Amino acid sequence: MHRLFDRRIIFVGGKGGVGKTTIAGALALMAADGGRTTLLVSTDPAHSLGDVFDMPIGNEETPLGPNLSGLEIDPEAEAERHIATVKMSMKSLVAPKMYGAIDRQIELARHSPGTMEAALLERMADLMVDARSRFDLLIFDTAPSGHTIRLLSLPELMAAWIDGMMSYRDRSRRLGEVLKVFSRDQSKEDGFGMIGGSQDEPDDSRDGRIKEILMTRRRKFHRARELLTDASTTAFLLVLNAERLPILESKKTLDLLSKFNVPVAGMIVNRLLPPDAGGDFLRERRLQEDEYREEIDQTFAGLRRIYLHLLPHDVHGVETLREIGEAMAEQLGGAFGAAKAP
Repeated sequence: MHRLFDRRIIFVGGKGGVGKTTIAGALALMAADGGRTTLLVSTDPAHSLGDVFDMPIGNEETPLGPNLSGLEIDPEAEAERHIATVKMSMKSLVAPKMYGAIDRQIELARHSPGTMEAALLERMADLMVDARSRFDLLIFDTAPSGHTIRLLSLPELMAAWIDGMMSYRDRSRRLGEVLKVFSRDQSKEDGFGMIGGSQDEPDDSRDGRIKEILMTRRRKFHRARELLTDASTTAFLLVLNAERLPILESKKTLDLLSKFNVPVAGMIVNRLLPPDAGGDFLRERRLQEDEYREEIDQTFAGLRRIYLHLLPHDVHGVETLREIGEAMAEQLGGAFGAAKAP
């Protein structure tokens, strides 16, 4: 973990409300101050990255300071872009009379479950594959549930979908060969408006274009998974508080990440009570916290851990993020390998 910044991609994840955005912002600022060009990406629909840096950040890369840019992915905007691309691709494969039907079907799909998440995952995969050519470091501040496991499973889902579609098309062609002897219609379109659907010789170019569109997406997600599971490129940081529910969710997350061979560099135990905080109430809270800290030490004994105390004020602005970054670096005896790699 002390060479964290030797990686090119860092995911910061954990239960909602544990301080992931603060940790991600502090890490990004530390890397940028150390000379690394860094892109900090928020995937949580309830964006708070702009609030932490005290400046507006939107769906486009926004400069946050020297060597540092921020991006808050807008799932709705990504879904709009995704749907427009699907419409354009579909219309290139059918006759003009089918355009209206495609528009209606795609508009219905816009509101179906998973549309926004699919668009968000594709944008994340694009960034993982392409942004590395423009930045030294890419840091994802993930949504509470995280998207990592879904990204890992997408190549297999895409493969099954493509194989199923091609198998269905092959069966349809064989049936067409059997039935075409009974047909005298030699039109250029079939009943569904598919160009070349009822010609004597099947139109392989259409199938080729469909398959290439799907294969391009499959290759993209496959490459993203390769990057996710490459310990020399990617690291996952778990953030939690010394409380029951964050500990339970961290256990589940760690088990899933281990199952899929995603490298976990360590964890940040955030918002601990300062040792000098007094009063009976705080004393009781600290006793409970100490029990949870002991459970964390035992449960996650194999992971390097950093412990951060609760600040006496809100996290607001660059100087506070630097303060948090310095506290993390101090526990590791250095700035996570912050010297820029050649």
